[in-house]
Amino acid sequence: MTTQATGDIVTAGFVVIGDEILSGRTKDKNIGYLAEFLTAIGVDLSEVRIVPDVEERIVEAVNALRARYTYVFTSGGIGPTHDDITADAIGKAFGVPVDHDPRAVEILTAFYPKGQLTDARLRMARIPQGADLIENSVSRAPGFRIGNVHVMAGVPAVMQAMLDAIGPTLKTGLKMHSTAIDADVPESRIAAALGAIQDASPGVMIGSYPRSNDGRFSTQIVVRSRDIAAMNAAADAIRTAVADQIST
Repeated sequence: MTTQATGDIVTAGFVVIGDEILSGRTKDKNIGYLAEFLTAIGVDLSEVRIVPDVEERIVEAVNALRARYTYVFTSGGIGPTHDDITADAIGKAFGVPVDHDPRAVEILTAFYPKGQLTDARLRMARIPQGADLIENSVSRAPGFRIGNVHVMAGVPAVMQAMLDAIGPTLKTGLKMHSTAIDADVPESRIAAALGAIQDASPGVMIGSYPRSNDGRFSTQIVVRSRDIAAMNAAADAIRTAVADQIST
């Protein structure tokens, strides 16, 4: 199955799972990567939740997001240790049992040298009933897909490899275009103009981000739209407004 673009808006939610993220011991690198990956193929990452290694919280987040968005992605909690509980939580969310999947067991058996496939490592072969496997080209232990939920590892290199495997299977929609304008004026001087341009530009999103360098204030303005002509028209209007402020 290959990625197919449609005229629809395709959305996604992301559940980041792990006490280590919430405590600050591990700095998340997956949110930004997933956002860029999905934006590039025409999927809007619409919501991110970070939840602890608590089954009820994982179930709650996954069930909420899978009902709201086209796709849900999760990262973390599918390793070999006792606190890797994501597979069980996903099974509970879908109301299906979780057990050693013969396909996953076969993958791990082929990967580990004889005698090194321990009970702990076999935990990584526990998959909810009815799920499809997601290939892991880095460390072999698979992720899985059930319904519209894609369950991936938390290690960035592994998560990225799983995304590469998932990508061709996803339905994609109209891509969001964006352009950035660097304005050498404080945000306050162009705020009114930006508001007026936003009101006159349906389907366009305008973000204003103030900057300061050695006491000198400037602004970066980001214009986003699925309609590239509308985006360019709004951007041109903003450039004119900025030029007017600079000349006064």
